[in-house]
Amino acid sequence: MIIYNVTVNIEDDVRDNWVEWMKATHIPQVMATGYFVSFNFSKLLNRQEDETGTTYVIQYTALSMEHYNTYQENHAPALQAETKRLYEGKFVAFRTIMESV
Repeated sequence: MIIYNVTVNIEDDVRDNWVEWMKATHIPQVMATGYFVSFNFSKLLNRQEDETGTTYVIQYTALSMEHYNTYQENHAPALQAETKRLYEGKFVAFRTIMESV
């Protein structure tokens, strides 16, 4: 199993709107691509002293690297562009890929 991990720090003034948009729109759109079998949406509870905003982690599980790569090629650019359009300047995101062992 491949885990596509997206960590997002979102500014607090748009946090509630972003969380609702993630739950109602973005995550369902990612899952509707058919390349992931499950997801987990979590909020980090520990913070660095100088950290601002709130940090969330979304983990999508794919059956194979082929599924993940196909998602990245065919769907990720448009979905990421929509996030940027709606919340530009209000978030920082980084993505990692992991394999279940």
